[in-house]
Amino acid sequence: MTGKAKIFLDMKFHDIPETVRRACLSAVKHGVDFLTVHAEGGSSLLKSVVEISGNTKILAITVLTSLSKKDLKDMGIKRELQEPLNLVMHRAKFAKDAGCHGVVCSGLEVKYVRKALGRDFITVCPGIRPAWSIIKKDDQQRIVTPYQAIKNGADYIVVGRPIRDASNPVLAAKKIAEEIKKALNNK
Repeated sequence: MTGKAKIFLDMKFHDIPETVRRACLSAVKHGVDFLTVHAEGGSSLLKSVVEISGNTKILAITVLTSLSKKDLKDMGIKRELQEPLNLVMHRAKFAKDAGCHGVVCSGLEVKYVRKALGRDFITVCPGIRPAWSIIKKDDQQRIVTPYQAIKNGADYIVVGRPIRDASNPVLAAKKIAEEIKKALNNK
């Protein structure tokens, strides 16, 4: 690997704007490269963080990948935004308008975000599950494989459990890297 490793601080900050701004300022001072903040907090929250971001890229969490359409309905989200894609697009657009550098969204929605908001808007996709690692009763509702996420336009993917919980984490990481390489070669 060449160059400096990047730090992705996935704290998913969510509170009143001043509290989040101060927490993020501390992270920015430590030189993190990427920092996550919930778009659900609204544009004033996002703007307050972008103002102090310096060289840190602010990524807005659109809709957690563990949430389904039923969950959004149960949470009281208005009908037209209960479809996860609609809510992701709504939040991604106002995150960009607030000055965020990108968003965190499912690999199912990333191609729509990419098309609507452009290549320069960073997309990070969690909920990544290689076909060989899909397990029953996983709390993730909107998942894709590493290959699918890259093909759909993800700039970065977040892979946790498939590596962490593998009997051979090094082999799991290598298999995922091969899948990413294949997707990049087929773009």
